[in-house]
Amino acid sequence: MKKSSYKMIISKLIIIIIIAIFGYAILDKYFVKKDYLITDNNKPLIEEIEKDEKETGGITQIETPTLPENAYIDLPFISQSPFASWDALHEDACEEASLLIVNYWHNNRNNISKTEADQDIKAMVTYEKDNGYGISITLEELDQIAKDYLGLENGIVKNNITIENIKEEIALGNPVIVGAAGKVLDNPNFRNGGPNYHMLVITGYDTNGFITNDPGTRKGEDYRYSFDNLYDSIHDWNPNNILDGEKKYLAF
Repeated sequence: MKKSSYKMIISKLIIIIIIAIFGYAILDKYFVKKDYLITDNNKPLIEEIEKDEKETGGITQIETPTLPENAYIDLPFISQSPFASWDALHEDACEEASLLIVNYWHNNRNNISKTEADQDIKAMVTYEKDNGYGISITLEELDQIAKDYLGLENGIVKNNITIENIKEEIALGNPVIVGAAGKVLDNPNFRNGGPNYHMLVITGYDTNGFITNDPGTRKGEDYRYSFDNLYDSIHDWNPNNILDGEKKYLAF
C-alpha cells in the first residue's frame, strides 16, 4: 500500500474522531438530562417545579391559619372617670385609661381600686402635659408613652387594618387598643351621643362581634359591639376630621 493511502486513512480517522468529539459535546449540551439540580428527595428540581405547577395551576398556594370562633383575653377594667366626675380631665382620659388597662394586665394586676385608677390616670395626664403631648393622643404617641412612661416595649402599631387582623391579634393573646369616632359607636351609655374621639381596648370576639373594655362608661366592662359597627368607627386621631383618621390599632 502506498504512503499516500496510509495518509488518507489516517486523515479520515482524525476527521471521524473530531466529529465524534464535537457530536458528543452537542448532545451533552442540548439533549442529555442534567442531574445536578437535585431536591431533598433526590428528584430533579425542574421535575419538582413542573409537578408543583401542574398541581397548583402554576400558582403558589399559601395556607392561612384558621381562626377560632371565639377568643377572649381576661383584662381588668377601669373607667376613665372612676368616680363619675366628668370634668375636662376625665372627659378626655380614654387614652390613658385604655393604656392603663393593658398595663395592669401586663403586670398581672386585678381588682384595681377607684382611688388607684384615678391617681394613675391623673399622673399619666400630668406626664403627657410635661412632655408636650396634646389632649387627644394618636396611637403612635400612645405607643411612645407606653414605652417611655410605663416601660411597655412590645407595642406594635399596624396600619390599614381589617376585622380579620384584629381577630388574629386577639387569638394570639394580644389585646388591641383602637381610636374611634365615638359618635359612630353604638353605645347608648354615652352622654350626648358619644365623644368626638374615643379610645377603647378590644379584649375578645365571638360569632356575634367584638368584646371590649370600653372605659367611656362605668358599664364598659366586656361591652359588645358588632364587627361592622366597631370597625366602621375605627379612626386614629385626626385634628381636622375624625372620620378622616386612619384605620389603625395598637397591639401588645
